[in-house]
Amino acid sequence: MASSASAAVVGSSPHRPLPPALSDNNLQPLFVLHKAASEKEDRKSVRRRMNIAPADHQRVDAGECMDGFQEQLQREAFEFVWSKIEKTIKAVLKNINSDAFSEINSWILESFQAINSFSSTSSYEATRSFPTAIDPASKRLFTGLVLTRNMEFVDDLMTFEDLAQHLKSQGCHVANLSSLEFSADNGTGGCIRSLLRQFLLSAVDAADMSILSSWYHALGNGTPVVVIVNELERCCGSVLSDFIIMLSEWVVKIPVILIIGASTVDVPGNILHFNALRCLCSCKFTLRTPVERMDAIIEAVLVKKCSGFSISQKVAVFMRNYFTSHDGTLSAFIRALKIACAQHFVTEPLSCLLKGFDEDENQCFQEKYDFLQEAISKYNWSITSCRRSKVDERGGKKLVSAMVELKRLQDGWSCALMCLYEAGKRSQIHLLDLLCEVLDPDLYASRSPDSNSSSRKGSFISQAIQNVRDLPEAQFINLLKSWEKHVIAIPEIHGKVKDLQYMWKFGNAKRRKEQPPDMPRTQTSQNHLNVQRASKAVNDRAAIFIEYLINDLMQPMECVPFHEIVCFKNVEKLKAALAGDPRRQIQVDLLGSCRTLHCSCCCRYRDILLPSMQDTSIMYTLSQEHGDVINLYDWYESFKLILQPTNKGKHKKQSIFSKKKDTGKSEKLNEVAIQGRFCRGVTELQIAGLLKMQSKRRPDYLQRVAFGL
Repeated sequence: MASSASAAVVGSSPHRPLPPALSDNNLQPLFVLHKAASEKEDRKSVRRRMNIAPADHQRVDAGECMDGFQEQLQREAFEFVWSKIEKTIKAVLKNINSDAFSEINSWILESFQAINSFSSTSSYEATRSFPTAIDPASKRLFTGLVLTRNMEFVDDLMTFEDLAQHLKSQGCHVANLSSLEFSADNGTGGCIRSLLRQFLLSAVDAADMSILSSWYHALGNGTPVVVIVNELERCCGSVLSDFIIMLSEWVVKIPVILIIGASTVDVPGNILHFNALRCLCSCKFTLRTPVERMDAIIEAVLVKKCSGFSISQKVAVFMRNYFTSHDGTLSAFIRALKIACAQHFVTEPLSCLLKGFDEDENQCFQEKYDFLQEAISKYNWSITSCRRSKVDERGGKKLVSAMVELKRLQDGWSCALMCLYEAGKRSQIHLLDLLCEVLDPDLYASRSPDSNSSSRKGSFISQAIQNVRDLPEAQFINLLKSWEKHVIAIPEIHGKVKDLQYMWKFGNAKRRKEQPPDMPRTQTSQNHLNVQRASKAVNDRAAIFIEYLINDLMQPMECVPFHEIVCFKNVEKLKAALAGDPRRQIQVDLLGSCRTLHCSCCCRYRDILLPSMQDTSIMYTLSQEHGDVINLYDWYESFKLILQPTNKGKHKKQSIFSKKKDTGKSEKLNEVAIQGRFCRGVTELQIAGLLKMQSKRRPDYLQRVAFGL
């Protein structure tokens, strides 16, 4: 659309030469400026207005009613919140594989020592242009096979980038080779040139390993050289096999250690040639599964709420299904989360309060109180929970206290959910499934204070509670320790966990005291039954504690006043953004080009077509007045009337752009220029799929393809 807009401006003055500063050899940014319209002038233009808003529109559109200052606040808040979420996700993915990365680093150091044990090349031999003749046993190439267990290579790219950074921090020389470099077109020479470019930090045309050997020995032979191939399945088997054989011949001169990423153990045998497999001395490493990485991200972003942003139950269920349908791809889930976050800040005017939400309670909200007074009076009655809580129009102070209370409830909810998740790990309950269940407002509403059960039979919550009752003694004490870590920030809950720990320790000490080593067998069996009863009593108390957390702290965010400020609920808008509807978006942009292009002079007259508007937008707006077919002559005359308005009528009022004060520089568009711009607009609409080419039988008519939004 931007290119069409610039083309339209050039088309308006076809005979005007370009200045030297905008020649082909000196390209600069182009800014299209329109002359402001006179407020005293008016024009008459009739067109049928098309409603581009959704039918079920209840909330005030943020793009229509909020001023520039608030829009800027929302944009800054989104950038602030998403940057925190993105940094948290990167830190989680880096930490979750830290154990595997440390294990790989230890193996690399051991392999490096093994290579040096039989490597005794002199500086002269190291710089020779051919490999050293060595024993076949010494030509084994140490290879680390990293099992990613991933269906999508996009996530593997981030994992191996983190691995490369970790190994570089440990002093290794690291080069990353993608699967695209192991193609038949590049060959082995392309792989060598890529290694030289990454290690020598300069472009080298010659694919010569002796250059790399000279570079390494010039550094002093101190650290291993690690080559990472991130996706074995996508590599050309013959090229990779030749590359492995070549590295094995140079391993004495250059202590190269190879790391290959693969989904399963069988992949190398299916892709590599037999001679290449003989050169490998492999060691297997396993990374975390996509589901485990997903649970870690959910815990950091949506449970512990690193930024304060949250989602509703319907959005969580949709994102879980979206993650599953994309083969457990984290990149797809993160993309959906970013779109949900962006949609929330666009549609919710008071979402700017999320900036600084996790900081010191009243401080961040009191600083914005002057802005809150105006914003609350403008938007608070569009918030459903605000109407339910009966907040008056001067509710700025009440909103500040409500936001502080909202943060307190979020902290308690997060601790309760993590305790429930720790209890359900024995049954392989995933955090994302548990999150979708605890966010259900209907399930929360069905809990009555008089009922003995806090969950439905067969649900994930009931399974977690039953696990607490059935845990053996060794696992039970570990569960209490994990609970203590999660609730340490809430003194009241932390005290209850301490009571459970004391009860278990006291009962255990008492049982040991009552059971001497020389006790008869019959009495020992009786004491064993007593121990089981006492242990079951402690487990039941822990189950009661979990039910207390569920009933008192696990209130879904949708049931809290002012939750609309922090919680995204519009799942239909998220589905539309992920699925995509390009034809509808094209129509929306054409009918509202002044908003899309941020044209200030055109936005002042939204209901009037102006010559300064983009040509394709004018033509598509005029086409709305026709039926299934458009008469080309009538359409052209309407378009021409917009570009060259006339002064017909009884009162002969001047239109906005009809007559301007003649300064000697004004130029009237000729017929050829208007026809050229009209033909270009018709072509653009045909390319966009909104019009169908005219037939030979009726060459003066065009067929409309898209109707309505």
